[in-house]
Amino acid sequence: MARDQGLPMWLGITYAILWWTTQALIPAVIGFGVDAVIDKDAGELARWSAVLFGLGAVQALTGVLRHRCAVYTWISSAYTTVRLTSRQATRLGATLPKRLSTGEVVSVGNSDIAHIGNAMDIILRGAGALVAVVVVTVIMLSSSMPLGLLVLIGVPLMALVISPLLRPLHRRQHAHRDLQGDLATRAGDIVAGLRVLRGIGGEQVFADRYRAESQRTRAAGVRVASVESLLEGAQVLLPGLLIACVTWLGARFALAGDLSAGELVSFYGYAVFLIAPLRTLTEAADKLTKGVVAAKRVVRILSLEPEITGGDAQARHGDLRDEESGVVVREGVVTALAAATPEEASAIADRLGRYSDGRVTLGGVPLADLSVEAVRGHILVADNAAALFAGPLREELDVRGHGDVEAAVYAACAEDIVEALPEGLDTHVAEAGREFSGGQQQRLRLARALTADPEILILVEPTSAVDAHTEARIAERLAKARAGRATLVVTTSPLVLDRADHVFYVEEGRAAAEGTHRELLTASTAYRATVTRGEDR
Repeated sequence: MARDQGLPMWLGITYAILWWTTQALIPAVIGFGVDAVIDKDAGELARWSAVLFGLGAVQALTGVLRHRCAVYTWISSAYTTVRLTSRQATRLGATLPKRLSTGEVVSVGNSDIAHIGNAMDIILRGAGALVAVVVVTVIMLSSSMPLGLLVLIGVPLMALVISPLLRPLHRRQHAHRDLQGDLATRAGDIVAGLRVLRGIGGEQVFADRYRAESQRTRAAGVRVASVESLLEGAQVLLPGLLIACVTWLGARFALAGDLSAGELVSFYGYAVFLIAPLRTLTEAADKLTKGVVAAKRVVRILSLEPEITGGDAQARHGDLRDEESGVVVREGVVTALAAATPEEASAIADRLGRYSDGRVTLGGVPLADLSVEAVRGHILVADNAAALFAGPLREELDVRGHGDVEAAVYAACAEDIVEALPEGLDTHVAEAGREFSGGQQQRLRLARALTADPEILILVEPTSAVDAHTEARIAERLAKARAGRATLVVTTSPLVLDRADHVFYVEEGRAAAEGTHRELLTASTAYRATVTRGEDR
């Protein structure tokens, strides 16, 4: 990341060095001016006054430019982190929720980007502060060897005193960050399942669990804060002690006649000035530690590899065939899949959509030989776990920007939903479509899938949350909307199965029977028991 932002970072470091250095030189210039006043040399005083004005102008200009570079670096680092994480989440697809919790990913945007941005920002100021300390040390060494040595020895000694605090801080921040991710996951689960919790009376139980986890997270935060408070105190105490020693020693040298009045004023100025760069250096230790913890989290996400990969074979048009179950999705045919258990049907849908490994071919070419992008371009799997997003409804349904939204809404029997909205398809909907009921959300998800108009569409229980009358209309309109395209509907609804051109019945992972719905009702007792919810098998 620092390499990608090399130019603004080097510019920022250069501006920070100039900014700090001009501040470091100001006490020396003031000292020379004081000596000119004592010597009653007006010309010398005018020259040093002009130099002081020039240093102030340079400080003001470089301060503005340094801050601009710092803000740019901070924002770029945060944006780059979000961009890389989002791209990786898209690349991982179904692998991500299997390997990481929701809270782990959400915490990247909540806190990690800030810590990474702060770490990048402090590099600029920290580099300038280090140079400023060196400049002041050189000046003090040239004026008074003991004072210069005091600073030269005192700064590394401060770093040695602070370093034992960094390891426990790193460890506690790591543990706190883990608990924050777990707590965010717990909160997301509770919000998503609130309706179910209310239905079974489990609100209080989960509220107590959340409260307990929240208290553990709070306690971990307090442990982090205890070390941070020591570090913050050290940022004040240690530089203060060093400055007090410099001031005391400088005053003694002035009384002994080893320093002029102007040099003594300069040393007092250095004593005050050194507080800022020394605090910046100790602040850098804290922010870089937090940045390392956050960066490790991000790297963990970026290092994950998708479970599903592909080759470079060319995709062909043709039938989609699952060799393991014997299910075939043919072009121009509405195929239905009824399974003895929902798990079997979901497993087949995942294999056909290349969300899990399996012996599946498209037009005779194994899906494993096609790139994931090519598979996604040909096959769309739409299930009830898909989310609705916030924004204008038209844009949320037409994600590719060139579909026939009105026709899809009609096919999904969602016209009444759109008509009830104040601005129709242009109405802004809330996150996850919270204003819609479960059945309405299901119809809108179906409309979105139909708007995409993929070559092969796999629908998993698309009508499970609607009433029988609406279900019958959807089944009729779906067949017309998908005419000429390959469609697989995973369902056990007799109304939908009766409208399918061909039906597969799967039991124990294999197609046990196939034919039309009415043929299977007569020929297969197991099929009849499954779709009619009967007891005899």
